[in-house]
Amino acid sequence: MKIISCNGNKPLSEAISKELGITLTQAKIQRFSDMEIFVEIQDNVRGEDVFVIQSTSFPANDNLMELLIVIDALRRGSARRITAVLPYFGYARQDRKPAPRTPISAKLVANLITTAGTDRVLTMDLHAGQIQGFFDIPVDNLYAAPVFTRDIKERVKIDETTVVSPDVGGVIRARAVARRIDADLAIIDKRRERAGVSEVMNIIGEVEGRNCILIDDIVDSAGTLCNAAEALKNAGAKSVMAYVSHGVLSGGAVQRIEKSAMSKLFVTDSILATDAVIGAKKVEQLTIAPLMGEAIRRISEESSVSTLFD
Repeated sequence: MKIISCNGNKPLSEAISKELGITLTQAKIQRFSDMEIFVEIQDNVRGEDVFVIQSTSFPANDNLMELLIVIDALRRGSARRITAVLPYFGYARQDRKPAPRTPISAKLVANLITTAGTDRVLTMDLHAGQIQGFFDIPVDNLYAAPVFTRDIKERVKIDETTVVSPDVGGVIRARAVARRIDADLAIIDKRRERAGVSEVMNIIGEVEGRNCILIDDIVDSAGTLCNAAEALKNAGAKSVMAYVSHGVLSGGAVQRIEKSAMSKLFVTDSILATDAVIGAKKVEQLTIAPLMGEAIRRISEESSVSTLFD
């Protein structure tokens, strides 16, 4: 097995390689003066089982193109099998046509990754499960729930806790965490007027006097989470924390969280932390390196990945 890190999230790649006890394969990934990407794999990969780690987060287009070129270089270097490890799958929110004459960009990205020469994809908490069907190659979609539940059990009293889904679409994800920690479940009914802008309409479930934990897959502008936290506090919640798989946190999201009713936001390290995230008092990263590392080991050994969540 060989592991190659692109430039999207090198600290996570290094942590995963440390978990596996494997040195990262040397690769030269550089840009010409016009920002054209050049890749040279500096170790022999002929006949090897190669895992390429790249989060296609900001800058999404650069990171995606870098991934595709690395995969092409490996294919031309006669790698036996190439697995694209995408801790965060960019363009996942464009998984359907919301209006006439709009693209399904998640499907396009799936086609690009497959055509480049990928044999398998390993990712985590896809925004929509049906994205797995956009690929004609095997896809392993991991869940951050085990990472979250371990941390939650160390921080709160479960009998005083309610897990909350910030919208109806995230109920399955929130219910999975609630079931794991044996906690109550509440749902926020939300209306989204346009992208990035949401309004809390109603809270379904008992939250008064409870420690509320919001569960979501992506936090971008943080408007939804901050509105949900305010609504929960207004409804009598004792405290509000949030656990989110992918901390995109664009624009003024971190400042919005710092001023919000949330006491803490926990995100995984699927996306490289910005300076704003590192300096934030209310934002903390939880590592997924052990989870990703174990999944990579099992794929290489041809053993079950799904039993990770039993």
